[in-house]
Amino acid sequence: MIRKSGIGLAALTLALMTTVLPAHADFWSDAGAKYKGVVLHGVTESTPPSNYIKDVLAPEFEKKTGIKVEIETTSWDQMYDKAIKDMEAKTGIYDMIYIEQDIIYAYLARNFLVDITKSLKDDPSLKAPDYDESHYTTFANYFKNADGDIFGTPMEAFIKVYLYRTDLFNDPKIQEAFKKETGKDLKPAVTHEEYTQIAEFFTKYGKDNGLDLWGTTAQAHTGHPASWYEFFESIAPTFGVFNWGIDASKNYAASVENGGTMNSAESKAAMKYWLHLRDIAPPESAASTWTEVGTTFAAGRVAQGLVYGENAAWIASDAEKSKVVGNVGVALPPTEPAVLAEVKAGKGYLGYYDGGAFGLPVTSKNKEASLLFLQYIGQDSVQPDWAVAAPRITNTATYDDPKIIEMDKKLNGYYSMLKNDGKLFAGAPPYPFHAQVREATAPIFYKILLGEVPSDEGLDQMAAAAEAEMKNLGYRK
Repeated sequence: MIRKSGIGLAALTLALMTTVLPAHADFWSDAGAKYKGVVLHGVTESTPPSNYIKDVLAPEFEKKTGIKVEIETTSWDQMYDKAIKDMEAKTGIYDMIYIEQDIIYAYLARNFLVDITKSLKDDPSLKAPDYDESHYTTFANYFKNADGDIFGTPMEAFIKVYLYRTDLFNDPKIQEAFKKETGKDLKPAVTHEEYTQIAEFFTKYGKDNGLDLWGTTAQAHTGHPASWYEFFESIAPTFGVFNWGIDASKNYAASVENGGTMNSAESKAAMKYWLHLRDIAPPESAASTWTEVGTTFAAGRVAQGLVYGENAAWIASDAEKSKVVGNVGVALPPTEPAVLAEVKAGKGYLGYYDGGAFGLPVTSKNKEASLLFLQYIGQDSVQPDWAVAAPRITNTATYDDPKIIEMDKKLNGYYSMLKNDGKLFAGAPPYPFHAQVREATAPIFYKILLGEVPSDEGLDQMAAAAEAEMKNLGYRK
């Protein structure tokens, strides 16, 4: 009797307290209260993951905190130009900037970014209970310093994969024609030789049958860095040329003469292979960046191609934008016979593990409010819908979400490949001179594409130009 009376009294007391005391607001409204009315400004490239931040996550965050977030989405080159000029001039225009994986080392060297890990430790009142850096995939390691502190909230991560048209590869008549012409079964290529054979077949098949169809994509713009990146990050590694052919252990050698591989026999073979593919690709390839390659594939103009994973979801599932929905297969990029084994042994990488993070410039005038937003987009809870809208996964828990498991089926296993084979891909080499070497060699690279200099000679010139630039910057002694 006494025990029952005690429980009843406690329950009554709790009920009275509940009716008298106000309901406690959640972390976001509490933490955002002192910054209500603040307007944060961010700049990023116009990509599916970034547009999701602008259209979905920023409005959600404003509703929860009262902090308005304006995200400027622009072209890749304008994004970099605006962010860097703002940080150099210390004007504080931007509170968040997109940091692509390959530029983080230069930003850290110039002390452009706020240490997110340290900032949240220094002011625990800003730390969101549902934000945990340990929940990120290993891709987050590219945005950490030597102490393991993180300088950017990962917001997209994807690999560049081999996409192919399953409707074409599985067509009995096409299979018969391919077998008759090549003596081989039509299936996704494993080697460069196989890929070339398939590309040549479909380009010829399209022409012979009056179809708007070619055998391969080619990200081969004659005046945009996208083509430079395609060669050094996607093509050259599959021939065994890693880190752009620059060997940091040999005084940053680029030329074969000094111990590098930028102008090696493998690199020259890779260039000839790629130029040949460019020549049998759709005519827009000479003006294609990463964006146009995706739209070319989605338009049904090619049978196969190397496409950035950020485009895989909409190509495979968005019928309003893509003509090949339901007909997209995913495979690892083709390689030279010995390279894949070399990569699996940990001696290189298969291609580019791309992506980026939102970082906080030290010049921001709204650091505390920005730290709240960077944590908001880093929570596990916002990831699944984001990954469905744009094929990017940055948190490990996302792989097990039912929505992602279902989406993986529509993408013919792209997410499974990212989870299981992501380790075979790598980000850009940790060079603080990234942009300078790219700019020093790109003019020669474009001359190769335009036919103004033979490819072998051009690669020799590029290796020499890279070494000269690194010497000028003080890296080569």
